[in-house]
Amino acid sequence: MRTLFERFTDPEPTDACGCDPAFEGDRLVVDASDCPGGGHLATDPDCRATVVERLRERDADAVSTRSAGMERAYENDAAALLVAAGRFADAVAFRDSDLATRACRDPLGAAREATGRAGPVSDIAAETGLAELAARADSYEGALAPSVGPVISRARVGVRPPADARFESQRELDTGAVVRVYEQPTTERRLYHLEPVEHELDERATATLSAAYDRLASGAVTGGQRAPARAVRRVVDDGQDQVRTLEAVLQKHTRGYGVLVDLFADDRVSDVFATAPTDANRLRVRVDGETMRTNVRVTTEGVEALASRFRRENGRAFSRASPTLDATATVGDRRLRVAGVTEPVSEGIAFAFRAHEREAWTLPALVENGTLPAEAAALLSLAVERDAATLLAGTRGAGKTTLLGALLWELPADTRTVVIEDTPELPVERLQTAGRDVQLLRAADDDGAGVPPSEALRTALRLGEGALVLGEVRGEEAAVLYEAMRVGASGSAVLGTIHGDGGADVRERVVSDLDVAPSSFGATDLLVTCEPYQSAEGRARRVKAIEEVTYGDEGVRFEPLFELDDGELVSTGRIARGNSRLVDGLARSGERYAAVRERLDDRASWLGDLATAGRTDPEAVCNAHARRREAR
Repeated sequence: MRTLFERFTDPEPTDACGCDPAFEGDRLVVDASDCPGGGHLATDPDCRATVVERLRERDADAVSTRSAGMERAYENDAAALLVAAGRFADAVAFRDSDLATRACRDPLGAAREATGRAGPVSDIAAETGLAELAARADSYEGALAPSVGPVISRARVGVRPPADARFESQRELDTGAVVRVYEQPTTERRLYHLEPVEHELDERATATLSAAYDRLASGAVTGGQRAPARAVRRVVDDGQDQVRTLEAVLQKHTRGYGVLVDLFADDRVSDVFATAPTDANRLRVRVDGETMRTNVRVTTEGVEALASRFRRENGRAFSRASPTLDATATVGDRRLRVAGVTEPVSEGIAFAFRAHEREAWTLPALVENGTLPAEAAALLSLAVERDAATLLAGTRGAGKTTLLGALLWELPADTRTVVIEDTPELPVERLQTAGRDVQLLRAADDDGAGVPPSEALRTALRLGEGALVLGEVRGEEAAVLYEAMRVGASGSAVLGTIHGDGGADVRERVVSDLDVAPSSFGATDLLVTCEPYQSAEGRARRVKAIEEVTYGDEGVRFEPLFELDDGELVSTGRIARGNSRLVDGLARSGERYAAVRERLDDRASWLGDLATAGRTDPEAVCNAHARRREAR
């Protein structure tokens, strides 16, 4: 059997066309299941003629041909060329019927012939747009290259890379998909070219997949997550191979998240962006910090299905009345944060998917990868251990949540910790697995699942004394955070993140924008600012500054304890000079400032040794903490 690629590039010759075209709204859908040419418009003139003849009647925004369980979507310039050929054939027929017939079978040849003439025929070619579109085409393979996908899929993939693309690298993913990266001289971004495994299925396998889907969709096969595999086994022929592949593909497109499963199977991919209108825009991905174009687009039906699923699974409204979405999803073994918008704030549904870190980060791991030095990590470690109210600031993607998650491992093992998040991102399950007493509370607005932040805080206070952690401060959470910090002054650590770049920026946001009194903001002990930056190895993140917060007659002030110097985070000397109010406040009863400094030095050596030895995973860090405390 021939693969899809072989069928696309070299279909079997045919003398007749069995295509059955019909308009579905503004799209011309062609049933080519009984056509020897399979509806391959780039290479079969008979199929092309059938489509263009139908387009003589009316225009279409796109053309789709379907055969053997596969759909080929001809859109943008490809659809425009077919429509222009139909317009030209209809307009030129009364002057030259032979040329009209040729325009249906061979639009490029007809355009060349028409533009070579003088007079009305040439004018018609120009007026219908055929002349211009044909002039941009070198061949039908390029001009009529479709996006392809199984009928059961809600994504379409461009099979051919652009003609000017230069191959750079290739890798195979665990899903069986193949990724090729290309450079293009004419664009600023590289191309992330995905070929899912189902695009290499032969006609027999594709037909089996389609039949299994029909069984599943009709309700003839049940069994929850096991149903797709059962449906395949119901229809598969004896001796047919690729059964496991077919089961995985059907699972992906019916119980999974379709093409997102392939994209996030690549551990280099951190983000996927679906821009509205999604049927006209290809997905973009962020790979190792670099944003790339892809050859994949999600159909309108695809994004609508995703929106419905997120509403159902997250209990969040997402409609014209509530046109924004903040949700989570699990794709493969990766947890995603999902941001969505829809009409009227967007031209249709759009999504941004961001993968959480695969691993639970620790402070030694962040020291090892250069996010911050051991001396700065020691200060944060001791501050969290001794109940400082700590705020982590930074722009989007700066690493705030990663650092907050790492700091949770620095809390004493017996600390009761309540985490308040609207979208779960912190390593709560990992902490619980390690034996930590961590309770997650889902905070949300009136339209979401969960309780308002203020009520979440009151609930947290009733759940037992200990650390309070607020995932992100955006609005009402500000009042919650600073009430929590006042509570924290009596003996509980309080941690939270906020968007902002440094002390002055955060103060402006909290005091002016979120209407928190300066005296309340002064309850913050420590402000840590993170930032993304471009390192020699690529996009990275680091701690930009650590400031202690003071409040007095002059209002809120920020005193830098660590700041960047030539790209390196270094001490300002304030702690060493004995001037840090924070360090003085960390002292236990009867403990002098100098003793706290010694503890910081010891903690820095300890964290540095762990980082150097590669003992950075949560289990190793927890064991090291236990031994350190036993040795006191």
